[in-house]
Amino acid sequence: MWFYIINFFVAIFATITLRNNIEVLYVSGLLTLIAFLLCILILWLLSALYSRDRFSQFSSIINLTIFFIKELIVANLRVSYEVLTPRNNLKPAVISVPLAIDTELEIMILANMITLTPGTLSIDVAEDHRHLYVHTLYTEGDLETFRRNIKQGFEKKLLATRIK
Repeated sequence: MWFYIINFFVAIFATITLRNNIEVLYVSGLLTLIAFLLCILILWLLSALYSRDRFSQFSSIINLTIFFIKELIVANLRVSYEVLTPRNNLKPAVISVPLAIDTELEIMILANMITLTPGTLSIDVAEDHRHLYVHTLYTEGDLETFRRNIKQGFEKKLLATRIK
């Protein structure tokens, strides 16, 4: 995971450097994406010298990103509907979600993805890093359904990004 994070910052640095030289401010996002993909290509070509294990997780990271964007859109639509309609469908609760992930980086990424999704907020992590406490606005069904959705969605896709 650190491999891609460092690569992302290299891509941002390359974009800033290119932007100053080319003076194309309005396409900086596209330049960052192009620089990121170019860095991935260069590192993939150089990986023949050491190992290609890092690239096995690339599809998992793309899968996690697409899943997160989908959850973000669905949660935004759901909260927007709640704000715009007069009915109150909120059933807030604080739920303890048991964690299968164990590194601080993975827990931080999971907590941030949950917090960035409207309607949910990561409150705290247990001292033993075995549970994440999440506040949610919607608990239709039982609490186990909510836990299962977190574990089968975000956490499972996050676990898939580990190097095998």
